[in-house]
Amino acid sequence: MTGRLNSAQPYALGAFRIVVGLLFACHGAVSLLGVLGGVDGNGGTAETGAWPNWYAAVIELVGGSLVLLGLGTRAAAFISSGAMAYAYFKVHQPEALWPIENNGEGAAMYCWAMFLLVFTGSGAFGLDRLFTKRSSANEGRTAEQTPVAV
Repeated sequence: MTGRLNSAQPYALGAFRIVVGLLFACHGAVSLLGVLGGVDGNGGTAETGAWPNWYAAVIELVGGSLVLLGLGTRAAAFISSGAMAYAYFKVHQPEALWPIENNGEGAAMYCWAMFLLVFTGSGAFGLDRLFTKRSSANEGRTAEQTPVAV
């Protein structure tokens, strides 16, 4: 049974990454583009350049999209995790100690989910793996074609 679970791990991780990236990107899309109801529920958006809301929204949209696609997953997840840690400690935590009291559950969960992806990578279904396989295949062909000096 353990062998089957271990063989499914990259696929479970890939599905996790896709869901987390999609939901994270949706937060950014709401704030930046006013889709899905916008910031105020009426299609409003964060004011361009406003600290920290606009910058957080850019990180959410771009970072979430990259994580969703599995492209530069570790770097995108690292920056996204840091942004959510900042959001939790600067915005939510001063209101109350516990996330359930300060409405910081989302920021805390995204912070830790992205932090996990920093260490696990993209798993299955990611573009990172596709490009890694292509570059490995190209390196193999180049090595075969290069004459060896004797």
